[in-house]
Amino acid sequence: MMFNLIPLEFYTLLYYQILLVVTFFTFVGLQRGAFKYSDIQLLLPLFLIFYMGLRPVSGRYFGDMATYSRMFINYQQGADVKNVKDIFFQYLVYYASKMMTVQTFFLVCAALYIVPLYLVCRKWFNSYWFYAFLMVVGSFSFWAYGTNGIRNGIAASLFLLAISREKRVFQLLWLIASVSFHKSMMLPAVGFLITMFYNKPEGFFYLWLAAIPLSLLLPGFWDNMFASWIDDERISYLTKGNINNDNFRSVGFRWDFLLYSATGVYAGWYYIFKKKLHDALYTKLFNIFLFANAFWILVIRTNFSNRFAYLSWFMLALVIVYPWLKKYFGIDQTKILGWITLVYFMFTYLMNMLVYG
Repeated sequence: MMFNLIPLEFYTLLYYQILLVVTFFTFVGLQRGAFKYSDIQLLLPLFLIFYMGLRPVSGRYFGDMATYSRMFINYQQGADVKNVKDIFFQYLVYYASKMMTVQTFFLVCAALYIVPLYLVCRKWFNSYWFYAFLMVVGSFSFWAYGTNGIRNGIAASLFLLAISREKRVFQLLWLIASVSFHKSMMLPAVGFLITMFYNKPEGFFYLWLAAIPLSLLLPGFWDNMFASWIDDERISYLTKGNINNDNFRSVGFRWDFLLYSATGVYAGWYYIFKKKLHDALYTKLFNIFLFANAFWILVIRTNFSNRFAYLSWFMLALVIVYPWLKKYFGIDQTKILGWITLVYFMFTYLMNMLVYG
């Protein structure tokens, strides 16, 4: 495969350079008023599936990819499914190991991660889907959860697919699939279920605001409380360290990432309260984001807090861009959309290239 010719140390770097070029030309096009659908836009999701899915197997550069590779090989050599946690993912690996190579398996995983995002954007934004999709794949955690936290990434994409469906039965089926790929999706799933009975943004907004002083005044209390409630080995991140290298080791209250999350909160406040946007689906998306992000704020000091932040961050791009593609606000919409897209991606680019690169 031609992607195997790329040195591993440059693989992620090249991804961000390509996305930078795509974002820049999209920005230029929007400044010129170009806002129409083109078939060439389909090249981006196709490229991402193959570039991400055909990357070489490496634990050094792609974290848990090596773990999933060993799991695949164990099943290929005759092991039975004994781990009932994340059961859908376990059986995906099990049956894939009987039919394909490990490289093809990771290609399937990339498709399961990216195709639902494409379908969600097409359903919600029609001919404007590309701009929402570009925002999503330009998100801070997108690459990491397609190459490292693979189970969680697929589960998050399936969750978005669930809330994009109109019939309750399909919503429920995709929600079950999402949680069965990764149990952590129970948090946004609970948020979704709450919005079925209470979908007023004021309550969720004040909940999010309250989480900040509660986290500041009671450090460690929430970590221990949630850890005592939930019997899952992954919740041990709340109260224990880990010997593995991770850029998100506990370093105190993460004001930088609180501000990153606040961009979505401000966007929702601006659209719903300031501009009086009446869209039940967007309100639901915003409320789920607030609910999941408030949980993360309460445990913000914990080791590897990115794993909890991701449970809201995977929705952030859509929270910001959704109204911009659905309603005309009486301003120079395409130019401002271009700036939103560029600034949003530049945060991702600079953080991954300069801070964590």
